[in-house]
Amino acid sequence: MFTGLVESLGRVVAVIQEPPGVRLVVEAAAIAPDARIGESICTSGCCLSVVRSDGPRLEFQLGPETLSRTTLGELVAGAAVNLERSMRPTDRLGGHLVTGHVDGLGRLDSRRQEGDWVTCRFSAPPSLLSQMAAKGSVTIDGVSLTVVDVDAATFSVALIPHTLACTTLGSLTVGGQVNLETDLVFKYVARWLEARATP
Repeated sequence: MFTGLVESLGRVVAVIQEPPGVRLVVEAAAIAPDARIGESICTSGCCLSVVRSDGPRLEFQLGPETLSRTTLGELVAGAAVNLERSMRPTDRLGGHLVTGHVDGLGRLDSRRQEGDWVTCRFSAPPSLLSQMAAKGSVTIDGVSLTVVDVDAATFSVALIPHTLACTTLGSLTVGGQVNLETDLVFKYVARWLEARATP
């Protein structure tokens, strides 16, 4: 479980083919010294297990499911990734409950500069938009954000200067895809209501 508060930016060193998947090697100097084999690291919104630690580098294995359902299959050497270690039971929950299980992909439709802030509007599948609400939470590439508004085809978020400077969202361009995870509590409530409505 994660909070959606990115700890550091990592840099992809290599993407090594290991059919049917790949091995992702990430320069992660800020968190690698404490990382253990098998530990979960949220990598741009996707929960990955450390399979090797080598100094400042961490290695992960990505299978076909991860490659087909997330943006991680498009990563190349030099690309930046958002990194967060899993939370401890005693941690403050500064963001919201994030599982690192990507629900689907979104696309940046527009980006509006407002002083030092940026408002971004994303398109997403209707099934994900139905799990969002204004002032609710959404995770974009592993970053916990508050939804400003949502309609039948899009939703928007406001990015503060810190988020723009310290995560990959600062360099996201119009047309770029992102990993989305909707709010865990919203999903359980929706599922409960659905089950109650079924005779």
